[in-house]
Amino acid sequence: MNVNDKKTSVDRVITHETVYESLYESIISGHFEPGKTLTIRGLAEQLDVSPMPIREAIRRLVALGALEMQSTRRVAVAQMTDDRYREIIAARTLLEPEISARALPNLNKQLILKLEKIDDEIEDAINKGEPILYSQKNREFHFTIYKAANCPIMLRLIESIWLQFGPFMRIVVGRLGTSYIVDQHINAITAIKNKDERALREAIKKDIYDGMDRIAKELLGYTT
Repeated sequence: MNVNDKKTSVDRVITHETVYESLYESIISGHFEPGKTLTIRGLAEQLDVSPMPIREAIRRLVALGALEMQSTRRVAVAQMTDDRYREIIAARTLLEPEISARALPNLNKQLILKLEKIDDEIEDAINKGEPILYSQKNREFHFTIYKAANCPIMLRLIESIWLQFGPFMRIVVGRLGTSYIVDQHINAITAIKNKDERALREAIKKDIYDGMDRIAKELLGYTT
């Protein structure tokens, strides 16, 4: 393989990963509404790339449950159903408190300061009524904790779950605004400072139920 062939191969990998990360971020942040139909051609034009990396990214996102294949060979952002909702909330309340507990020994002063800064930004987003910023910072808060656990398998499972409810949370926050949101993160930060695993598990679980309850009320017509 000559130098040009190597460069082409590297560029191809970068393009595939860049396209995947772009679509991943769009879905998890709720930029694509649930049920929205996506086409390879449309996405390729939007991202100014060839269809090949789009196809690969779609394949990976379908495997994660974020996108669904349709009979027309198009794909759509996954819809929420009662069964999907109940499975998501069960998986979240099993995995996220556990990975938080595993992260606890690694959550040093520097990371605590980072969490406090993010929480201040969340509070600011709530006060200013900025749902997009709130959604971004809420995810950043959670994954700052989860990544500290150094549990890559568990982290990928949690990321795939967030891909499946992220668009719905964005809809709920967009409809209701941020005035209804109660910031539960302060209890998690306090538990981290106290190295209190039980309190941290409870804080994360309560935060999950609070957010998922909004999806249940607004989109499915029932509560957790």
